[in-house]
Amino acid sequence: MTTQVVPGKLVAVRDAASGAQEAAKLFAGVLKKAIESRGVATMAVSGGGTPIPAYRALAASDVPWDKVKLFWVDERAVPESHERSNARAAKEAFGPLPFAGVFVMDGAAADLDASAKAYAETLAKEVPGPGKTPVLDLVILGVGDDGHTASLFPGDPAVADTTSSVLAVKAKGDREARLTLGRAVLSEARTSFVLAFGKGKNAPLEQAWALGGDVSECPARITRGFKGSLTWLVDRAAGGIA
Repeated sequence: MTTQVVPGKLVAVRDAASGAQEAAKLFAGVLKKAIESRGVATMAVSGGGTPIPAYRALAASDVPWDKVKLFWVDERAVPESHERSNARAAKEAFGPLPFAGVFVMDGAAADLDASAKAYAETLAKEVPGPGKTPVLDLVILGVGDDGHTASLFPGDPAVADTTSSVLAVKAKGDREARLTLGRAVLSEARTSFVLAFGKGKNAPLEQAWALGGDVSECPARITRGFKGSLTWLVDRAAGGIA
């Protein structure tokens, strides 16, 4: 039997619906605290189906949205109007909130490497940190059935990059090319959450939480290097209980 130790804090919920509500409450608390401390909060959101209900619930909270800057963890190489666009999905979930700034990754750019560089420059300007690396207040991640997180996939060279703020990830098979925050930025965030709901997340969670293993096989293991607060929000099915 593989020994497992959860890096960070584990919050168990009954199901995805209750998980979305709990996530929204926790996210709102982080944003409010950041605003109280620094006058502004910075948040980077992931795409995929798991976090969207949490974003809808968060949008209904009493966060002073005019003091929140919205960024993206990753984006597919599609126009924002495309049904698979992470920006489109998140914007629809949040609705017409008066954010202090909305900073979308340009996944439709002809040169994704140049787009990654431009987004890194935006982060450096809008999210100053104590050092050279931007420090986001809140990063919302998921974990794929293959163990990927952000758009860092098993076996992809981007997983091994610990210095780039933003990277372009090449297409592979049916998977579109992507833009993604790199480990350099993800590891510096003040607060990170990983949402994992559903039976399909059980196996990748076991890999991510195993004491031994390689990030190239299960990129979600990069969370072991996170310097800020880390919380896993997991429902019964993902935890292997249901």
